[in-house]
Amino acid sequence: MSDSLDRKRCPKCERVLQVASFARDKNRRDGLQAHCRECVAKYSAAHYRRRREAEGKVVRVKIPVPRGHKRCPQCGEVKPHAQWERNKTSSDGWASYCRECRAERNRIAYFKRKYGLTPDELDDLKAQQRGVCCICLTAPAEHVDHCHETGRVRGVLCFSCNAGLGQYKDRPDAMRRAAAYLEGISWKPILVAPGVYQLPS
Repeated sequence: MSDSLDRKRCPKCERVLQVASFARDKNRRDGLQAHCRECVAKYSAAHYRRRREAEGKVVRVKIPVPRGHKRCPQCGEVKPHAQWERNKTSSDGWASYCRECRAERNRIAYFKRKYGLTPDELDDLKAQQRGVCCICLTAPAEHVDHCHETGRVRGVLCFSCNAGLGQYKDRPDAMRRAAAYLEGISWKPILVAPGVYQLPS
């Protein structure tokens, strides 16, 4: 109910305020919302929180953030701007996640996009190999190896073994010759006595 043309009473906080304290509502007779802006903000937030909690959903608690800092929604930590990437398209000019969380999210997205692996599936694959490269059996398994033709993941290798397969261009015939070469099986005739040659096997 209006007390005068330029003032209105809020039934929630029971204060008589200037009409500028009320948001517009064209569906009401006086063209203003029933409750003042302050009460609407306060009680709508409380109503939202109660509704989310009733649905069993987590309600994020608003944390005060000092100037020059930002809160990361993934790790939940408040960090200085030095630990964030710039982003011109965002409202505050900074990325949504801190550098560490962003790197981890990019890593997860990369493995999912390129190999179709989730972090749990990658961990399971490493566990099946007992954490070591499935070629040399000594170095830690760190690099996902896949068939370049089919895209099928073959295993997790160390850097050297993975690079070695790449150098041999995934050619088993070339790798078999390399293994034979290392085992001392010659690839050309060897002179064992004057006029006597040992032919390659």
